[in-house]
Amino acid sequence: MARRHTEDEHENHERWLVSYADFITLLFAFFVVMYAISQVNEGKYRVLSDALVSAFRNVPGATGGAQVALNPNAAVPIQIVPRRPIINTSPNPKIEEARRQNREKIRNVAREVKEALGPLVQEGLVQVTETALGITIEINASVLFAPGDARLAPVAVRALAAVGAILAPTDFPITVEGHTDNTPISNAFFPSNWELSGVRASSVVRLFVDTGVDPRRLTATGYADQRPVADNATPEGRSRNRRVAITLESQTPDAPAPGAGLPAPR
Repeated sequence: MARRHTEDEHENHERWLVSYADFITLLFAFFVVMYAISQVNEGKYRVLSDALVSAFRNVPGATGGAQVALNPNAAVPIQIVPRRPIINTSPNPKIEEARRQNREKIRNVAREVKEALGPLVQEGLVQVTETALGITIEINASVLFAPGDARLAPVAVRALAAVGAILAPTDFPITVEGHTDNTPISNAFFPSNWELSGVRASSVVRLFVDTGVDPRRLTATGYADQRPVADNATPEGRSRNRRVAITLESQTPDAPAPGAGLPAPR
């Protein structure tokens, strides 16, 4: 039997050049596309920008409008930036003048109260201070009430009547605060210091109403022993904490007084 001699096929060692040529072609095409994208027609972008600005200005109900910022070289060519409202921070001369007049009025009230309660101020039983709200008249409870009682003493009635006569012609809101020390109280009239402080503040408010102060301007509040101004560990501190504070709130045109525009009481 004759042997068939097969000739081995010749192996092509240069076929990698085909893949390399395809890669080079694709890379060239990629750079051509990138170059074409980077060439922006600024005239066309200007037309588009003007069209968008006009469209946003004509939107019904739009407030403040909008600004359209186009950056041809940015990755995102169109960006809508809302326009910030312009706030006028310049002071209003009328409001500033009204505030100045109110400060002057309330300082005059403080001066008159100091003169009316001169002896008590000198003894340290009454303090008149100017605060961020207005002025505060702080009266030691020993001047006004007997221990554990909310009825005004005769000397207190005369002193508070003088204060009420000064406050009646003004239009400032008035808050009367009752404060106690931390000594517990419990009897048939006052189960705790909360009731005692509240009734004491109400007694002062009632006397002010009797002296002609508009009741719509008055507020009575009891804080018990929750807002001490001295240490309750000493007798002096407890005496300091037993007090009534009368605050006159300065009013400005942008914060009208309570009850403004209401009919006068009959």
